[in-house]
Amino acid sequence: MSNTPAQSARGAAWGSEEQKRRIRRRYRTDRRLRLYGILAISAAIALLAVLIASLVRTGYTAFVQTKIELAVPLDTRYIDPAKPETGRYRVVVRNAFRALFPDIRSRAQLRQIDKILSSEARFIVRDYVLAHPDQVGKTVTLLLPLSDPFDQLHKKVIPARIPALSDDQIRFFQALMEREIVAQDSGRTVIEIDIHVNPALVQPGDLENGNYGAVLKDSFRSQMTKLGLRPLESVLAPDAAQLLKAHVEARPDVIGRHVRMKIPVSENYDTLFKGSIPMQLNPRFASLEQIKAYESLVERGLLRMPFNWELFLNADSRFPERAGLAGAIKGSFYTLLICFLISFPVGIAAGIYLEEFAPANRLTNLIEVNINNLAAVPSVVFGLLGLAVFLGFFGLPRSAPLVGGMTLSLMTLPTIIIATRAALKGVPPSIREAALAVGASKHQVMLHHVLPLALPGILTGTIIGLAQALGETAPLLLIGMNAFITSASGGILDPATALPTQIYSWADSPERGFVSRTSAAILVLLGFLVLMNAVAIFFRQRFERKW
Repeated sequence: MSNTPAQSARGAAWGSEEQKRRIRRRYRTDRRLRLYGILAISAAIALLAVLIASLVRTGYTAFVQTKIELAVPLDTRYIDPAKPETGRYRVVVRNAFRALFPDIRSRAQLRQIDKILSSEARFIVRDYVLAHPDQVGKTVTLLLPLSDPFDQLHKKVIPARIPALSDDQIRFFQALMEREIVAQDSGRTVIEIDIHVNPALVQPGDLENGNYGAVLKDSFRSQMTKLGLRPLESVLAPDAAQLLKAHVEARPDVIGRHVRMKIPVSENYDTLFKGSIPMQLNPRFASLEQIKAYESLVERGLLRMPFNWELFLNADSRFPERAGLAGAIKGSFYTLLICFLISFPVGIAAGIYLEEFAPANRLTNLIEVNINNLAAVPSVVFGLLGLAVFLGFFGLPRSAPLVGGMTLSLMTLPTIIIATRAALKGVPPSIREAALAVGASKHQVMLHHVLPLALPGILTGTIIGLAQALGETAPLLLIGMNAFITSASGGILDPATALPTQIYSWADSPERGFVSRTSAAILVLLGFLVLMNAVAIFFRQRFERKW
């Protein structure tokens, strides 16, 4: 007698409650797995969004540049039409800029105002004259960059004025007010403290030469220590010692005794006591006259913020407003080109031999294991290898893209070999068998039939390996490809830098303007990486065959 459809092969009823519970439990497990996958992808996307948002928030200002629309008279007194390259362009730019402020006569103030304009502006005028020599003797209107502090000020990255007191100083003064030893006296804010007029510092017979500042500081430290506070002498007014001296001269009998006095506080603490936050000029600016001159330019509508093409057209510079990525982009291009020319043919040849022609023996197995191990070796090891072999043994030029490309090719080779072997394994054996059946040799089978079908996978692995090489910093640092390059010209044997090492150099710079340029350079590098990975995906989807 045959089993009914409601019975399983083991005799369990599929419609029973136990089987229904098992099915529900299995469905719940499936839903949990899908949920875990969605959560993992969401977390990855969220982290990527945070990274990109942080870079964009910090680096978007580097893609625009604050410039002034300046009328520059190309005076023949300073520029010889026959020899424009010898012109006194610093004087030309300085006179044109100072003409905007006819009311300022002081030489010191004029020198401070000159610093609003970038010191590189004269080279822009020079390049314009060399490109348009017929303009000498005329007045031309040019867009010239401001110096980095005023560029950052116009972009609202830094303020013109900052708090004069730190958080620690404010907390210290608030603690003094809580202890009710701060008060107003005759319009000034004072602190009541006990002062011990030390006779070792103020001698009765020599009141004029007494060290009243030391007496005041010692007494202040002693009282603050008793109150459990860390003494900050900056709270005392600059004339506090003179007030103590006048008091001692009026009452010499206080020497050697304790006297309670009301000592005035400095101007910033006086402002804080009156309920306002004391402000001071940002140390990045020389004077208030500079700020007033800048504000005058803003009011007259002379400032512009065009797209910063110089970021891509200029090489590196000590001045953030003129620094660009042209040298780094060119160095990365040469480095990747050499890396590709070496690693691509060698990697494919090695992968084909190991997969199709190498005999299965211990030596082959050892080579395969070591190739897999090399793919996991840290990149700094390849940098040390390049330093020892290419620079130390062969004596190749330091900082050259040739050495960088050769070093990165060592790192990329294992990736290409592994990708080549995986792509060859993905070609069905029937392709090989059919080609052999019609009389093709093994080499013909490989070159005419198997390799074209495996090429999309090989190209994908190659591009991914090159994208990894593009973002490597440690190997390039070890071979010296972090040179300060002020020109984008040069060949594969000339000193150069690359995008990762340029980012490293800018990140290490103390100039505030390089912060935004560092983030902008990272965005450019990420853009190249995304582009290379998109090309890899295109090759795979366009040419891949489904079996």
